Amino acid sequence: MSQTGGYVEYAFAAEFYDPAYSDFERKDVEFFVELSKETGGPVLEIGCGTGRVLMPTAEAGIEITGLDVSEYMLKECRKKINLARNEVRDRIKLVKEDMRSFDLGREFKLITTPFRPFQHLVTIDDQFACLNTIYNHLSDDGLFVLDIFNPSIPYLADESRKEEFNKEANVTMSDGRSFYRTSRTQEVDFANQVVHCELIYYVTHPDGREERLVHEFPMRYIFRWEAQHMLARCGFKVRDLYADFEKAEFGSKYPGELIFICEKVKRI
Repeated sequence: MSQTGGYVEYAFAAEFYDPAYSDFERKDVEFFVELSKETGGPVLEIGCGTGRVLMPTAEAGIEITGLDVSEYMLKECRKKINLARNEVRDRIKLVKEDMRSFDLGREFKLITTPFRPFQHLVTIDDQFACLNTIYNHLSDDGLFVLDIFNPSIPYLADESRKEEFNKEANVTMSDGRSFYRTSRTQEVDFANQVVHCELIYYVTHPDGREERLVHEFPMRYIFRWEAQHMLARCGFKVRDLYADFEKAEFGSKYPGELIFICEKVKRI
């Protein structure tokens, strides 16, 4: 499970993904669509999942390739594509590939990693492999967006998060099932900067049957200067760094996000 976030292992994680994030307040879709328009495409989205960002990008008139390692997530994405207008469908290509080692035989004006798929890579070797592969697919005048969270020291040190917390609102699905979700931190590996997380789904079926489903996954947290040095080693120059998707200056809020807008530089 070191590089998949559990989305390969757990079919229910993909099935519940869109309902769970239907009221998502993370204003990233508009941000990525705006960048797609700025560059003009084509766009490569790494970790496209169910198409939460991919579909609005294609609907905005941009050619986009969505890459994901999870067939479960791509299946949900294809459902949306099949319902789209012909001209939107024609702008989309999906590929099932590993973000560390893909070879698509072309370059892109914009490469994005919305909602932190990069942090499912929990070793330095895997992270460098991914960044080097992205470099090889980015056009010389293109942009790369690394979207990761800014680690909160109090959050990481909070032992109470080993108990379930953050109970979310109940969601009812089209088939009559309903669920709510909580979170839990299994363990924090401070030496390797890895948080072992759980998303816990309490599901009620139409016949009243109940079940508890646990989506386990590790995420590697990365600090600002660590990320910036890693990007530099792989041939990227940071053009902008934002604390949120409204382009707030980094450091203006804590912990906020780490949203790096990167340009490609020639390797010596």
